[in-house]
Amino acid sequence: MGDIVNTNAAYISKRLAALGINVFHQSVVGDNPKRLAESLKEALARCNVVITTGGLGPTCDDLTKETAAQVMGLPMVENTAELGRITEYFRMLDRPMTENNKKQALVPSGAAVLKNNYGTAPGILIEKDGKILALLPGPPREMCPMLDNELMPVLEKYSEKTFVSRTVHIFNVGESAVESKLHDLMNSLENPTLAPYAKDGEVLLRVTAAAESAEKGYEMIEPIIAKVRKAIGDENIYGVDVENLQTALVRLLREKNLKVATAESVTGGLVSKRITEVSGASEVFECGVCSYSNSIKNKLLGVSRETLDRFTEYSPETAMEMAKGIREISGADIGVATTGIAGPNGGSAENPVGLVYVAVDSDNYSEVKKLLLSRGYAEEREFIRYIASSHALYMLLKATESL
Repeated sequence: MGDIVNTNAAYISKRLAALGINVFHQSVVGDNPKRLAESLKEALARCNVVITTGGLGPTCDDLTKETAAQVMGLPMVENTAELGRITEYFRMLDRPMTENNKKQALVPSGAAVLKNNYGTAPGILIEKDGKILALLPGPPREMCPMLDNELMPVLEKYSEKTFVSRTVHIFNVGESAVESKLHDLMNSLENPTLAPYAKDGEVLLRVTAAAESAEKGYEMIEPIIAKVRKAIGDENIYGVDVENLQTALVRLLREKNLKVATAESVTGGLVSKRITEVSGASEVFECGVCSYSNSIKNKLLGVSRETLDRFTEYSPETAMEMAKGIREISGADIGVATTGIAGPNGGSAENPVGLVYVAVDSDNYSEVKKLLLSRGYAEEREFIRYIASSHALYMLLKATESL
């Protein structure tokens, strides 16, 4: 129904990739025994290893274990040790154990039990006819440690290679432009491989190598990253293996012992929010002003009434005076400002929805950028605000590099 995001699949894929085990398929199926059985049969027919998450609990809709046993042709038997562990768990909590909790101690005959140190439902490992079927609990706080501590050691013996990746983060260059610049390189590579991933306003390039060791894999990746830098240009690459723009910015500000301040109109505090999401932001962030009204732009930030009357609030002149003003009142090394129209209302032929000006002011680097961010879609207000905030962070990063 869309209520639950399958974060387990991402975690499992990353951990298996580290072992050199390729994940070719992912499926999501509801608590229906017929459809679950069909999905398991299909998965076992095409893969050597099948991992499920969820459906191991005590309620009547927890059907994974029973369905898996049926598909594998195994009867269910009670595991005395697990029943004792579950009983002790409830005794320690001083809570009565309902009859349905005994269901969690039933396991397919011949299956190994994967210990659950964070919940009551044990995991199950079935190895039969050259296939491995692992049943893990659904809650991530139970699934992740069970995968790492119980299942990964079992799967390691089947791994012949290690897969490692590095990610190049590109801003202000579209996916099609990136692909055009790297088309020949991407098509020529077999190991390592190079693949682009588009995000809002950004492109990620993932370089992945398969090798006998992680160290060798990273050695294979380095020449490819050098070729990417040459083709794309360092001015458009804001980091390698960095989480996001704001993290790259805060790290560089801390390295240089510099501070920033923000004056935001169209982004409404989003630039400040993204900066302060990063641990250590308190060392580099002076203050943020959300100056939606012209009176605040004038009275607090010092944007002249003449500028507002002559050029309006949607102008490069206003944006630059906002950036200078916030820098002056805060004492920060760098000031950044955003002003524009996020829509869907308020646009005109002269100042359309999506028009944004971002200004940055510092001793060595001052710039105003005009952006036209509307793509003509409905409900794009938050998209416009987010991309505008990304440009502000990127300009702050460039200003920080210049100081």
